[in-house]
Order: sequence, then C-alpha cells, then structure tokens
Amino acid sequence: MKYNEISHFSHPQHTLTLDYTETPFKCDGCKEVGIGSHYRCSFCDFDLHTHCAIPSLSIHHPFYTKCSFQFFSRPPGNTPRYCNACEKDVTGFVYHCKSCGFDLHPCCAKLPMVLDDGETNLYLYRKVRAPCHKCGRKGRSWSYRSSCKEYNLHVACVREMLVENWHELYFGYGKGIKKLENRIPSLKDTLQTPHKRRKGKVKKCCEMAGLALQFVISAVLGDPTSLIAGVIGTLMS
Repeated sequence: MKYNEISHFSHPQHTLTLDYTETPFKCDGCKEVGIGSHYRCSFCDFDLHTHCAIPSLSIHHPFYTKCSFQFFSRPPGNTPRYCNACEKDVTGFVYHCKSCGFDLHPCCAKLPMVLDDGETNLYLYRKVRAPCHKCGRKGRSWSYRSSCKEYNLHVACVREMLVENWHELYFGYGKGIKKLENRIPSLKDTLQTPHKRRKGKVKKCCEMAGLALQFVISAVLGDPTSLIAGVIGTLMS
C-alpha cells in the first residue's frame, strides 16, 4: 500500500487515496461539506475529510477541560444531536462526551485555535461578546476574532452560509460565479455602520474582513492550510 493510501472501516471495499480538490464535496463520514485535501475512492465517489479519515479514538479540547470526547461513527442515542461548536445537526461521525453530552463535528473539534490570515491573527473563542460581522448578534457559537478585535465571525454563521449556498457551490462552480470581493455587500454594510472612517479606510476594513472570512471558511471546510479563493468566493451573496 502506498503512503498516501489508507484502508477505512466506513469503506472496506476499496482503499482511499489522498486527493486534493478545489471543487466542494460532501464528506461521507460526517456528512458535512469539505474542500481541499481529503481521502477519496474514485470508484465509488466516496470522500472523507482528513479529520474523518484518520480520527483519534478520544480527544480533549481546551474549551471543555473536564470533558473527554470519544469518536463515534454515528450519533449516540436516539435523540437528535447538534454540534456545540457550529450548532449544526450531527448526522454522521462525531466526537461525543458521555459525561456532559457535548458533541463536536470532527472538523469543528480540530479547528485551529489561531489562524494567520497574513495581516492579523484570528483567535478561536468559545463565546465573544462582540457582534458577529455576518449576523450582527453577540454570543451564540464559537467564534473567530481578530487580534485587532475588529473582525468577529461565528462558526455557526460560516456553517449556515455553507448550507445555504451548498447547491450553488456544488453545481454552479466554474459557471461564472462572482468572486468574494464582489459578493460581500452584507458584510460591507455591517462594517460601515459601526466604523466612522474615511471611505478608503472603510474599503480596507471590508477587504480585511473578507480575507479573514476566507481563512475561517477554509478551516471549517476541513483544510485550514490552504486558501482556495476561487471557490470560497462563491460563499457569500
């Protein structure tokens, strides 16, 4: 077997090969959208995030110091479950803490605590009192906040964007969809109101927020090491 091939319990028919794509895919493990590096069976059109393909049996997370999360191939119990990071339903692979009942999608569980967008660091927080630049609300889910404290994005809002735009993202890629810099009117309007600045500074602020958003989306999609601007540019309307 080659170093970039693995056998996986969820797909015993064939080995999975490490692949890279700028076309979004649906992970057959956690059932969430993915992009970039992943493991794939080309015979069966079967894909897994790298976090889902090579999971840890158990993990600890700095946000839940008293919890021990165990890996499950399906949600435990008979009641609907949701991810405590992004607030989206859990329908496939999951990390679950039996003592507290918390759940984390594999990609959410492995979200980097710090993202470097080239201009300013983005730090992951369990809760932020500042409003999110997408929904305008405070609190809610985990958030990425910039070191300058001007950009704040809920992980839940990024997940919602992925769900809302999934059909367009999956079926419309490569069909002339505008890039991110031309598709952030709601983000731009949100930033213009609280920041009383000259026009040039407002434009720069919006560009920075757009870049920060792209890095957060890359992380949520399961590949924080790559910035796939061409595809990520389709995610906001």
